[in-house]
Amino acid sequence: MAEKRGPWQVLSRKQVYDNRWIGLTHHDVITPGGDPGIYGTIHFKNVAIGVLPIDAELHTVLVGQYRFSLDAYSWEIPEGGGAFGVDPQESAARELREETGLRARRWQKLLECDLSNSVTDERAVTFLAWELEQGEAAPESTEELQIRRLPLIEVFRMVESGEIRDALSIMTLQAAQLLYLQGRLPV
Repeated sequence: MAEKRGPWQVLSRKQVYDNRWIGLTHHDVITPGGDPGIYGTIHFKNVAIGVLPIDAELHTVLVGQYRFSLDAYSWEIPEGGGAFGVDPQESAARELREETGLRARRWQKLLECDLSNSVTDERAVTFLAWELEQGEAAPESTEELQIRRLPLIEVFRMVESGEIRDALSIMTLQAAQLLYLQGRLPV
């Protein structure tokens, strides 16, 4: 018996791959148009978390790292994963501290979004963080990070020029740029 999923019918499903971060499932389906087909979905086991720290001089910090999946170096806002059931702001504070050593006294949720929703269920939450205090960074063993402190205006330019290509960073920075242009950055 087929399971309904919106206008789709799922005839069968098979877990193809599973690790602590993602699961990949193959679905045999009947499409909304009535044709037989297949659909692959990736289930993320964490919420994507991003933080845009802004200091009193309107500078921010970018994190640079090699991204295995892209075989390329990437400049990004501090970001990582947060466990489901944990307050996303708590996860954001942990990521900010681990990657940059920064702690923030003030926080504001900036956006929530779905990333690549045609094949994944990955959800993202990003924050602005300010009233910063520097401490020691403690990156994970999988991270070889480079940190750059730059004027916020320069980082906006990096998005426009394509130097920053990470989707979560771009969305967060463009949302912050709108607030900046409207004079509504809380910093």
